[in-house]
Amino acid sequence: MKKNWRIVPILLCVLALFQSSFLLPKQNFKVLQGSWKYVSGSTEEILLFTDGYCSHTAFSRETKKFLFTRGGTYEHKKNRLEVAIEFNSTLPDEVGNKKTYNCSLTAKELVSDINGNVITWSRIDDGSGLLNGNWQITGRKNGEEIVPMNPGPRKTVKLLTGARFQWIAINTLTKEFFGTGGGNYRFESGKYTELIEFFSRDSSRVGATLTFDGKVEGTKWTHQGSSSRGEPIHEIWERKNPVD
Repeated sequence: MKKNWRIVPILLCVLALFQSSFLLPKQNFKVLQGSWKYVSGSTEEILLFTDGYCSHTAFSRETKKFLFTRGGTYEHKKNRLEVAIEFNSTLPDEVGNKKTYNCSLTAKELVSDINGNVITWSRIDDGSGLLNGNWQITGRKNGEEIVPMNPGPRKTVKLLTGARFQWIAINTLTKEFFGTGGGNYRFESGKYTELIEFFSRDSSRVGATLTFDGKVEGTKWTHQGSSSRGEPIHEIWERKNPVD
């Protein structure tokens, strides 16, 4: 019996499509989420991606100088990264605009022109951890009472990945940038500890370690302790737009 060789190329194409559908990684929030690093001389640049929100920050470890930060909501698909800018510490006129960048990645490296040049970023963490997310402050203790805070255009955002944190105080309506700080963190046995690596308002705080009592209940995170100035802190944060 003669074999029908015409069907072989068709079967090969179907097999290739099947393999590409199930074996190739999809470009989505979870693939990109976490933190990434690029170092050039004494300048360190950090990218944070979590819950559809991102930041790009540069600072000098050597001089403890904060250089810039910018970011906002993002979409990532088909090797393209689109960012709707909500804050920019050096170019406020960018707020409200959308920026599109090339963005391809593997498990440990990200290649992108997000800083103006096509460079390779190294992965720091993949966003694993209880505190990973885009958080906004919703309450602060004043005296004996927790005073509700309703974030609007003026808000304080705190991004946490698996190992890094950054808070950003902004007003998306007026395009104002009020300040930022960030670095590494740990959250173990109810203790939340920050190691500050950059601080836009006061470089003397760089290198400080702050420890708070903390707990997570659902989408709310409460922590209390003392600031770097020794002032008491008792805050409630809520995770926004979690991507599960």
